[in-house]
Amino acid sequence: GISIAFTLLFLLIYAVILTYTNVSEQWTAPVIIVLTAISILAGSSICNLKLNKNGITNGALIGGIYFIVIYLISSLITMNFSVNIQMFITVIVGMIFGIIGGIVGVNKK
Repeated sequence: GISIAFTLLFLLIYAVILTYTNVSEQWTAPVIIVLTAISILAGSSICNLKLNKNGITNGALIGGIYFIVIYLISSLITMNFSVNIQMFITVIVGMIFGIIGGIVGVNKK
């Protein structure tokens, strides 16, 4: 939930930037991947603060669950359940940043 809230906030900011500046829409896909990674990192880190073990596993789960929820929501909205290279990149990035966030959260004092 924390990661999704961060994502919504970041996407709202990006939408405002797109609306009121000359930023090209060609940057949308990479920006979404970066915003997703940051959101998962923050959410995983925050969720793992109180845990003292399994940061890697918990972080990967958080990244995976985040991706599944976002994918299902976006697929339901667009009615397009497609599998493509961007989906795989997003899954890999999500799990990597979830793992990093889990490690940071567990080891932060």
